[in-house]
Amino acid sequence: MKKIIFACTLLAVACAQAKTPAATTNESLSINDKNYFAMQGLNVTVFSDIYPDGHQTGVTIIQHGSRVAANGDLRLEVSPGQWSPVPTGGEQVVNKEQRSITQTMSYPDPTKDKKGFNPINYPDLKFSYKVNVTALEGNQFKISVDLDKPLPAEWIGKIGFNLELFPGELFGKAFLMDQQSGIFPRQANGPMENVNGEFIAAPLAAGNKLVVAPDDDKRQIVIENKTANAAGKLELWDGRGNHNNGWYIVRTSVPANATKNAIEWVVTPNVVKGWKYEPVLQVSQIGYSTKQPKKLVIEQDATDVNADEVSIYQLTESGKKLVRKGKPQTWGNFLRYNYLTYDFSDIQVPGSYVISYRDQSTSSFKIAEDVFDRHVWQPTLEYFLPMQMCHMRVNEKYRVWHGLDHMDDALMAPVNHNHYDGYISGPSTLTKYKPGDRVPGLDVGNWHDAGDFDMRIESTMGTVWLLSEMVEEFGLNYDTTTIDQKNKLVEIHQPDGKNDALQQIEHGLLSVLGGYKALGRLYRGIIDVDLRQYVLLGDASVQTDNLPYDPKLAKGEVKNGKSGNPDDRWVFTEDNPNREIDAVAGLATASRVLKTYNPQMSKDALTAATEIYEKSFARATKIDAKTFAIAELYLTTKDKKYLADLMPLKDQIVAKIDEAGWPLGRIMADIEDKNFVAAINDAVDKHQQLVRDRAKKESPYGVPYKPNIWGAGWQIQEFGVKQYFFHKSWPQFTTTDAYFSALNFVLGVHPGSNTQSFASGVGAKSATVAYGANRADWTYIPGGVVSGTALIRPDLPELKIWPFFWQQTEYVMGGGETNYMFLVLAVDAENKKKQ
Repeated sequence: MKKIIFACTLLAVACAQAKTPAATTNESLSINDKNYFAMQGLNVTVFSDIYPDGHQTGVTIIQHGSRVAANGDLRLEVSPGQWSPVPTGGEQVVNKEQRSITQTMSYPDPTKDKKGFNPINYPDLKFSYKVNVTALEGNQFKISVDLDKPLPAEWIGKIGFNLELFPGELFGKAFLMDQQSGIFPRQANGPMENVNGEFIAAPLAAGNKLVVAPDDDKRQIVIENKTANAAGKLELWDGRGNHNNGWYIVRTSVPANATKNAIEWVVTPNVVKGWKYEPVLQVSQIGYSTKQPKKLVIEQDATDVNADEVSIYQLTESGKKLVRKGKPQTWGNFLRYNYLTYDFSDIQVPGSYVISYRDQSTSSFKIAEDVFDRHVWQPTLEYFLPMQMCHMRVNEKYRVWHGLDHMDDALMAPVNHNHYDGYISGPSTLTKYKPGDRVPGLDVGNWHDAGDFDMRIESTMGTVWLLSEMVEEFGLNYDTTTIDQKNKLVEIHQPDGKNDALQQIEHGLLSVLGGYKALGRLYRGIIDVDLRQYVLLGDASVQTDNLPYDPKLAKGEVKNGKSGNPDDRWVFTEDNPNREIDAVAGLATASRVLKTYNPQMSKDALTAATEIYEKSFARATKIDAKTFAIAELYLTTKDKKYLADLMPLKDQIVAKIDEAGWPLGRIMADIEDKNFVAAINDAVDKHQQLVRDRAKKESPYGVPYKPNIWGAGWQIQEFGVKQYFFHKSWPQFTTTDAYFSALNFVLGVHPGSNTQSFASGVGAKSATVAYGANRADWTYIPGGVVSGTALIRPDLPELKIWPFFWQQTEYVMGGGETNYMFLVLAVDAENKKKQ
């Protein structure tokens, strides 16, 4: 899924911080100032969000602080999937006096085919409808659907109103449906039924009244079908029967000839009287160096404005020893919660600690000068990067992470083709190769980009650049892994006497430079041929048969080391000077650090960098990519022609100083134009004042932070890396606070009740259920860094324990992991200066 979101065009919803409490003490549902239904313990939003593919839109129920149901809307299938048709949104009418919200919707969504994702052919069906949600008495509300016209006869029984129930909080809990009863199963079970041409698990129950979780007061919901036509019953389905990432689904089919009140439900979520959101204590799950700034953030109910004492304990062999008691400071409202902070930076005695507040306590964390010396950044280099390596067999003692894979790479992609996941080809391959031709040099190196198995140039070169900078900036030299390129074998926790970081840089460049030599240009990326391959969960070695495709052979036939199976991945090219110039920086940096380790690759990388620069610089439009390339090429070559190219860009750099300024610090001393230097210095000064102001005002977390539909962890880490370079080059205008806070955010100081570290396997509590290649096993890859806490619009921070939320728990190369490593090393280096 990556970081690209393609969603239906519903009404824009602001996601700025809350200035007033979202929760109320009302005894019944009413519409608050954010235009959703609210009472203490229950919220109902109506198309506040815009992401049906991510189970994140429609009528949504937030019960006792947790999102338990979502995507309430008309759908064309019983159990829709990621590429199913979705509607587009129209006008929303909010009537606070009548306590009703009406959303106009229509099929089809005309944007779906034009975004480079979800290539779906919509059925020849056009209709509009309105979803009405009206508050009744107390905690009860009605959902009704009005159609603009009756459905065509051939669609009766196919279109229905679906409400999805989040499985993670229902496993093993009971349900009642009229006279039937059962439990929500841990996995989808048969028998299977052919429903409109697709096999899905038979419904769990059908009737007119469903009671969800009668054994759990905080999750109990009663749904009653009031649809006039008796044929329209409630059905309870398990959407995981045909889609691993599905939810449980409550559904009623639209009856024949229906328009007004075509669907009518009454929903009664149970509300525990007097419930309040319990305080959440947010600290680094790893801990802090002795002299490092340390801050506890307390998140509590919006109506809870009291600040009680914080108790800090040191753990000793005789038990907990009270070190300090103190009262936290009120920060104020952010999103839907009230926040307090408590600074304990002056606690510097080495040891393990816990903090208590009311009846809540943190996990244990460490305060010590060696806090980052082990178990923090190391798992990323020990586990995650090896696990993602393509064209290798990856072993860890008795375990095989994945077998030798994709040795049939790669065929030239078709032209004029809108694939998926952002891969689009134009009218030409831009090379000497024709569609379907085998491109040599691509069956080696690189990393699988995410929980899927493609390899995109920006992810690869972002990883190469960051690893190279860590070697250069911090002297990264760590060896726990054998990487044998000749035999295409990786052995985790078996040192081979070589720097793992340099071996990983080499692995990335083997693919990029191999492609460059064959194609005469950078590739856009390499990706599987069809969606059945794309959705593979598990071992990368089974995505293809590892044998080059020969169209002369019959499907399934193998002869002379070739195969008749057209499963070989495609390589895409593009004319994208901005992406090419961005890659130049990584090539130039890698050239510097590989000069001794692999002299020939070092030369090849610099040759490619300079050639691409000459071809693409003048056509590139992104000023940040240009300054990045100039800075790294100059540092590598010391050729002043690159400084000359920089001078005319002054005004553009000043206008985009936050994006374009940070690479320039290390070359400023060599720039002779005093006016240029003065303008950049002044722009950096003003920018850093803004950064400090935003970090202080936008959230209690010490970083500029406006939550979005996708977890902000990667962006905050990238921000932290840039702030490191700003601080290194302009210490007079900056502090270390921003990148220290960015690391703390990743390690547990972030909004929401799930205070885990985003770095899997790192810290006392971490993301050990994540969206990696092994997500179907409800597990993780050590050292992978998830996208993190997402926003359920307009104001709910969410990080659920659920392996199929790419917007919350996905790993991505070039995004989280190496930025995270860099931040840890940067903070550790700064801490050691003070020792």
